Amino acid sequence: QRFVEKNLYTYFNKVTGKDEPLFPGVEFSEGLIFQHETTKQELFMAHGHQADWMNYVGWRFNRFMVRALWRQLQIFGIGDPTSPAKNYRELIKVERRTKRWIIENDNLFTITGHTHRPRFPEPGDIAYFNDGSCVHPRSITGLEIKGGAISLIKWHIATTEDGTLKVIRRLLEGPQKLIDYKTE
Repeated sequence: QRFVEKNLYTYFNKVTGKDEPLFPGVEFSEGLIFQHETTKQELFMAHGHQADWMNYVGWRFNRFMVRALWRQLQIFGIGDPTSPAKNYRELIKVERRTKRWIIENDNLFTITGHTHRPRFPEPGDIAYFNDGSCVHPRSITGLEIKGGAISLIKWHIATTEDGTLKVIRRLLEGPQKLIDYKTE
């Protein structure tokens, strides 16, 4: 907490020569609900750690273990078993809990991250979307909502025939109309 207050709450303003608030009055929430202007459909977005017991309820213990133990064990090639991105069984548990929550909430259109596994369901399936790892060495993936439709996309570096580099957008899944996932 002290690190955050010292390093992330203020910035040095070169004009005034003083430390000033970085984002005065900003409030952080665990999730956001967006409403589509035309259809009034709600889209719920959260990081996804809420469905991961070790990262939500046991976060203090988990933070200690990452700092004190897992960092040193990774030197010897032992991965962090608490991370759903690196532990397939934990990933399945987190996705199962998330899907159960979505069903209990009338198939609320839900977008999360946390597991680093892309999810783009067919209409009629549980409305659980995940952009995957998002950041890769030469690309980024994301969920794009445009014109009332959602797509899983990837922006990556490509080489043209003359040898120049450019960033291109590639469609991985979709587009699928948001209304196709509408629930009552």
